[in-house]
Amino acid sequence: MSGTPKIRLRGLSKSFNGKTVLDGVDLDVAAGEGMVILGGSGSGKSVTIKCILGLIRPDAGTIEIDGRDVLAMSRREREAINDRIGMLFQNAALFDSLPVWENVCFKLLAQKRITRAKARDKAAEILAQVGLAASVGDLSPAELSGGMQKRVGLARAIAAEPDIIFFDEPTTGLDPIMGAVIDGLIVDVVQRLGATTVSITHDMASARRIGTTAAMIHKGRIIWTGPAASLGETGNAMVDQFARGEREGPIQMELRK
Repeated sequence: MSGTPKIRLRGLSKSFNGKTVLDGVDLDVAAGEGMVILGGSGSGKSVTIKCILGLIRPDAGTIEIDGRDVLAMSRREREAINDRIGMLFQNAALFDSLPVWENVCFKLLAQKRITRAKARDKAAEILAQVGLAASVGDLSPAELSGGMQKRVGLARAIAAEPDIIFFDEPTTGLDPIMGAVIDGLIVDVVQRLGATTVSITHDMASARRIGTTAAMIHKGRIIWTGPAASLGETGNAMVDQFARGEREGPIQMELRK
């Protein structure tokens, strides 16, 4: 990797109630790259993302964005970094009490970066980028299908034109065709923005579509990084077992006692 990584993690560690979840995570994400983080349930994927976002403070290690240690920043500096970040949550996480147009422009409105009078037109513009008609802006989240909710969630994630976007299981709950549609939209908007992305997914087809690079975390450590297109044929037994969904292999499910 040439140049300063957009995101760099070194020795990231985190424990909860004596249980180690992250055990020295090292990871570089290049500017403009689509990084996909893979791993079984409880492997540390979500905790890694939450540490980068500042929702959880790690016990040890460093987190750099554009070469700056975010853990050493003041609150104001950290908020300025977060202003450049977008997030698509696993279940869209739309505000039920707000119409779609307000959901899409929520951040812009909250920060007074746009007036309510202009927000509807702005929302319509962004909804069009994810393949939704302007009329959808007047609907409530409860009136949307699962695929439409994902699209609105994506619209909200890109509304402020972030240069870093996180995707948490973007195709969860969708049928294969709609999953492919959402992935295509993600690729399109990311390319338009020139954004760096970090995604968590168990969907290998989705990982190959939206990722340029993949990393696998196992027992709190990154055990492999490489091209997302090679998933299933990496030569790493653990990664290939996970990518192929094979029962037999070096990864054995641990039974709870």
